Amino acid sequence: MTSGAAAPTPGGSGHFSEREIELNGWPVRLTSYRVGEKFVCQADNVSPGACLARFSADTPEEAEAQAISKAKHLLGKTKRRDV
Repeated sequence: MTSGAAAPTPGGSGHFSEREIELNGWPVRLTSYRVGEKFVCQADNVSPGACLARFSADTPEEAEAQAISKAKHLLGKTKRRDV
């Protein structure tokens, strides 16, 4: 897993982070950033990088919790197939 530190974004919002976690056995990348007064968190499935969930909220923690909950729900319904 990787962890991204908060860094200034080109728009000057001052909040950006990216990290990888595992949900239901799948790698998931969480990307968090600020847009105006709201915080946004997007969860994608790393490879191929399809967006699973994107939420905005008043705090980064709330946006991340909502994105994780939705991604966990979707990945829990996904069946792995042997290739």
